[in-house]
Amino acid sequence: MELAIHNSSGQDTGRKMKLNSDIFGIEPNDHAIYLDVKQMLANRRQGTHKTKERNEVNYSTRKLKRQKGTGGARSGSRKNPLMPGGGRIFGPQPRNYGFSLNKKVKQLARKSALAYKAKENGIVLIEGFEFEKPSTKNYNTIISNLKLTGKKTLLVLPELNENVYLSSRNVQKSKVVLVNDLNTFDILNANSIVLFENSVKTIETLLTQN
Repeated sequence: MELAIHNSSGQDTGRKMKLNSDIFGIEPNDHAIYLDVKQMLANRRQGTHKTKERNEVNYSTRKLKRQKGTGGARSGSRKNPLMPGGGRIFGPQPRNYGFSLNKKVKQLARKSALAYKAKENGIVLIEGFEFEKPSTKNYNTIISNLKLTGKKTLLVLPELNENVYLSSRNVQKSKVVLVNDLNTFDILNANSIVLFENSVKTIETLLTQN
């Protein structure tokens, strides 16, 4: 697969780049994508939820009424889960939702997500550009030139570019990440992925490593 390379004005430079078919042309593996996204979202969870059980409720343990002769059910103390304000039965406790995932499965998931975007024509190649200072206006102009206004965009930088990153922070539906931070969730969540030329080479290096 070959894609045209555009400049920051949105014009075709006349040059093309061939994408590695071992990454952008594979048959996507939906289960690998599911596992990778599931792990990412699970690792985000705090897991600090907590309710009090009957041994933690601050009530007296005095027996509320005599065992027999009242005509009603037996009742021990106010800590009973059946009483108003009593402890919770099998309530949530703090836990870690994270789990480990094989490196090759994560690689396959990212390849699959990129392959989906390639099939959907959701990848745009662009020459590298620089900002002298952070400028949201200039960033919006580039997005507009690429005809991506109003779409969820993911700009992938080959290396840290603070001015470009700061310029994008106030732009809705736009996110800027480094190649090393590229993940399956962000790829699938974006309508279009904007890749610098050097980003493509770095992606191919990262995702073909054993």
